[in-house]
Amino acid sequence: QVQLVESGGGLVQAGGSLKLSCVVSGRTFSTYAMVWFRQAPGKEREFVAGISRRSLRTRYADSVEGRFTISRDNAENTIYLHMNSLKPEDTGIYHCATERTYGSGQYDAWGQGTQVSVSS
Repeated sequence: QVQLVESGGGLVQAGGSLKLSCVVSGRTFSTYAMVWFRQAPGKEREFVAGISRRSLRTRYADSVEGRFTISRDNAENTIYLHMNSLKPEDTGIYHCATERTYGSGQYDAWGQGTQVSVSS
């Protein structure tokens, strides 16, 4: 069974940066496309960024394009989310998930999430 564990969240001032990590258990990590989602208080979970199995393709929500960068290290079974120029509206719980194929919108395994709080 695949398990995902996020880390790296915290409290940061607007304009600051954070780097989130998601470690995935199991020896089949390189076969998964991966995504980041976030959920703000009182709102639905929303897509943030996605990356293909070998990092050849990435995609981003319009709200984070140009500020966030998704990457992965298949040797370390880890994906990352580099977040720059953070805004208060980026506040939320950030979850990573496996995606059945890149861009399919089918997510099979989720992590528990890491809290990101951006103060104004």
